[in-house]
Amino acid sequence: METNPLKQHPRHSRGVTVILVIIIAVAAVISYAEANHTSTPSSKNANASSRQLASGSSPSTNKTSSAASNKLASTSTIKHIFLIVMENETEGSVIGNSSAPYINSLANQYSLATNYSGVAHPSLPNYLALTSGSIDGTTTDCNPPSAGCIVSVKNLADSLEAKGLSWKQYAESMPSACYTLNYGNDFATKHVPFLYYSDVINNTARCAAHVVPYSVLSSDLSSASTTPNFAFITPNLCNDMHNCGIAAGDAWLKSNIPAILNSAAFTSSPSLLFITWDEGDLSNNNVATIVAGSAAQTHYQSGASFNHYSLLHTIEYYFGLPTLTANDQNAPLMSSFIKQGIIPQ
Repeated sequence: METNPLKQHPRHSRGVTVILVIIIAVAAVISYAEANHTSTPSSKNANASSRQLASGSSPSTNKTSSAASNKLASTSTIKHIFLIVMENETEGSVIGNSSAPYINSLANQYSLATNYSGVAHPSLPNYLALTSGSIDGTTTDCNPPSAGCIVSVKNLADSLEAKGLSWKQYAESMPSACYTLNYGNDFATKHVPFLYYSDVINNTARCAAHVVPYSVLSSDLSSASTTPNFAFITPNLCNDMHNCGIAAGDAWLKSNIPAILNSAAFTSSPSLLFITWDEGDLSNNNVATIVAGSAAQTHYQSGASFNHYSLLHTIEYYFGLPTLTANDQNAPLMSSFIKQGIIPQ
């Protein structure tokens, strides 16, 4: 009898079926793995409604492109926080201004608070708010401090030292450490808040060790061990935009910030650099505030409401310090600007 070549033996049919099932299963596994290979978790400490690229890209693009860089490999604490305070420009006069290309590049690369404000006018009360949690009854610039505006209040320097953390105030164009008078056309004490605290100014050794000319910073940045945990940087009256305008301030920041961001301290451990302005103008006190450094979110903006007390509270929180007054205690933390995985000391 002739055998039909197309008719398969039952055992052969079962073998083919098994092989086909195995092939389909393997293909499904490979497809699933490829589909999930590039997915990244979204950051838990960023509000999805406020996350967007400063350059104008859509929030969804930002979520996928920067999620990995905005999350640390493991929990870490911030070792260094630097604060640079510029002068007398509103957020709208700086962000998007072609005279400030470097500032805008930082705002695009790192984080920008678009709804951040000073707490008073004129300058000095804002500097005191940033470092003591209050304007301390000061309503003028009372410049220099010997004019009668020295205040006896607990301040950020006290909290840092009690925690065992180092600090320095660097003031550009200050002729010598702890110099308490105005000097020439560029140095004004009203922008150097630690000269106004009695427990600093009345302790000659403490003041001379901590309130120093800006020129000292370059040697302090030479190693992580000589870099203070907290630094308050005051450019001179020209470079802070007070006297010489936005372009001059932008050029100064471009010349000086890379040395900070590329320093041993900032590259070896999670660190933050805040750049803010003391105040806007009498009709608009909204100022730009940029959060940069290895611990800062990248390509991030927030329109949430913050002010100088929020910035102080954020410094206190991540350094594990107590708040100084009800003002900073009740001010919202700026934690959405900090990478996931950063925890307080």
